[in-house]
Amino acid sequence: MTSSCMAMAISDFYSAHPNYTTRLRPHIRHAESFLDADFAVLELLKHEQVHGVIGPQHSTEEKFVTELGQKVHVPIISFTARTLVLPDTENHYFVRTAIDDAVQTRALAAICKGFQWAEVVILYEETGYGCRFISHLSKALQDVEIGQVHLVAVPTSAKNSHLRKELSMLNEKKTGVFLVHMNPSLGFRLFALAQKVGMMSEGYSWIITDSVSNFLNSMDSVTRVSMEGVVGIRPYVPYSDNLEKFKERWTRNSMVQNKNRGQVVDLNAYGLWAYDTITALAIAVEKIGPVNSSSLYAKIAKNGTKHGDLRISTFGPRLLRELSSTKFRGLSGDFELVDGKLKPSAFEIFNVIGTGERRVGFWTTDGGIRRQIINSSDHDQAKTYSTSTAELKNIVWPGDLTSQPKGWLPSILRIGVPWKSGYKEFVSVTDIDPATNRTHNPTGFAIDIFNETLKFLPFKIKYEFYCYNETNNDKWTYDDMLHGIPRDFDMVVGDTTIWAPRASYVDFSLPYSESGVVLVVRNKKAFDMWIFTKPLRWDLWLAIGLACIFMGIVIWILERPVTNNPITPGEESVVKTETEQPGMNYLAPITVLAFPERNMVTNKWSLFVLVCWLFMAFILMQSFTANLSAILTVDQLKFAFSEDYYLGYQEFSFIEKFLTEDLNINKSRLKGYSSVEGFHDAMSRGSKNGGIDAIFDEIPYVKLLMNRYDSQYKWSGQFTEQMVLAL
Repeated sequence: MTSSCMAMAISDFYSAHPNYTTRLRPHIRHAESFLDADFAVLELLKHEQVHGVIGPQHSTEEKFVTELGQKVHVPIISFTARTLVLPDTENHYFVRTAIDDAVQTRALAAICKGFQWAEVVILYEETGYGCRFISHLSKALQDVEIGQVHLVAVPTSAKNSHLRKELSMLNEKKTGVFLVHMNPSLGFRLFALAQKVGMMSEGYSWIITDSVSNFLNSMDSVTRVSMEGVVGIRPYVPYSDNLEKFKERWTRNSMVQNKNRGQVVDLNAYGLWAYDTITALAIAVEKIGPVNSSSLYAKIAKNGTKHGDLRISTFGPRLLRELSSTKFRGLSGDFELVDGKLKPSAFEIFNVIGTGERRVGFWTTDGGIRRQIINSSDHDQAKTYSTSTAELKNIVWPGDLTSQPKGWLPSILRIGVPWKSGYKEFVSVTDIDPATNRTHNPTGFAIDIFNETLKFLPFKIKYEFYCYNETNNDKWTYDDMLHGIPRDFDMVVGDTTIWAPRASYVDFSLPYSESGVVLVVRNKKAFDMWIFTKPLRWDLWLAIGLACIFMGIVIWILERPVTNNPITPGEESVVKTETEQPGMNYLAPITVLAFPERNMVTNKWSLFVLVCWLFMAFILMQSFTANLSAILTVDQLKFAFSEDYYLGYQEFSFIEKFLTEDLNINKSRLKGYSSVEGFHDAMSRGSKNGGIDAIFDEIPYVKLLMNRYDSQYKWSGQFTEQMVLAL
């Protein structure tokens, strides 16, 4: 196909430009193997003394041919090489007139991100080209935070039995998203077998790269039906009149050339790139114009190449410069080279439906996923990069589904819940099937959190609860239960604590409770209703009382002459009885505090005495307030471990390991309990009577204890490590 396209390109170009003074003269060599191709290039450089090489056709030939072109300064031009074997610094004379695969992998990653798939299974051909493509794809997926759950390298010579075995292994995994990158013949066989093993049905998603999608028109109708629901991408070729006319001529020529075989080779992007490559070369050569044959080569000694009969081209660097600056509108779109490779254009996204296909959208480097190609005049829309697949038209997925698969197979999730003898407020398991360990309708706070979370999911999941520790074993632990993932359970719902050592083998949800481990002890004394007398000692209270009496006597003595003074005209008098006057004077030190606005005294010496009393009373009030606040707020539980202490912890939890390994407490000093009642009974008896003096436990469980037994307990310390309950 590509040879015919190049021949038609030469004919079309010089038919359109008969007055040009230069002509391309192709020297075609056919090679049946990679080694033959390398020798063919060497023979062309030696004997034909060519100034440019179009090839290699396969990436495996690229390294030798590229190094050879670099040594003799001859451009090596390839319209099939999508990745580089050598670094850019060693590829000055290697020109790729095809879109780089790094751009295609960005498009694939954007599509996977748009569909919100978290993991992808990648099947690729086990060749150097396939491995380099996977390197680009892995980086692109990593950039958008998508994991690769499995990589399957398929040999190009793989038989159907090998493919069927690989598919059967993949079918056992939970991930239902598959990305295929391999040569078309291998890819077509893969999809035919995938349909037979039931992997082209509901719940599965398949994406193909242009290594397969460029050749869809060449496969038979049976294979195409097996690919129904597949989503693919390939370089977008914009419509043009020249393209349509070329397709008509191509079809006629192909029918004439293949009339004996009864088939027509369909045109694809590689044929159009080959056509545009010849056109670009012809334009570049015409820019240089006719040259003297004597100045086409330099002396051999200056290069020092080991091939003694190869001469260094002086025409090659000029051809490379002109080719790099050539721009035109070709059959495949705009032709422009940037850094030695074709400037990336858009990719079209299509959906295989029945025996045909339907374009559902596009991906561009600037605009991302779009339903239509963005016009260059629409600057605002062009600046916005979209990864939303809502921009795409409706897609028919495998199994004739129009709803997007979620990225994992719709199997029934096995959810483990622990059986516990206590703390059933968090999780309670009843009605256990002894044959399957299934349990129906478990209850508790953790179960309620799980059920409420499911309501916020945009899709429904099927699940079944399975009991752990169904035999009511007293030696089970949460760590043992978590190690059952994924062997026994797909996930666990319960009062499971997020702890750093556990995070190495399981993933946790976001926490739904307060964090921390606390030390709980008993209150030494019950609440005292006379606690307001505690801030001051008894002798100070006595001194205050005597001071009040003394101040009252002094004020009575100072105020008594005033009451016997005659009343001057114009003044009001207050008549007091003999029994009322001493009482009022005695109460003056107290009433002046309650009623400061009243004129309690009239004598200036009495006023001086009251001011002194008020100053002393202010100091006493401040001291009283501070001491009372300290008594009511400061922790009075001065707990200290004695030689005979014992500590309680919740059985089955990580607390025992935390106390022995992190706090270095002797295991013989620890006693495990499984319920609030057990803790309360042990604390009531104390260490001397076979109980415990303190409890180490997590805050949610301690709150249950505090809520049930009110003020009998109080925690006196908190460890703020990341220890919180999660699903």
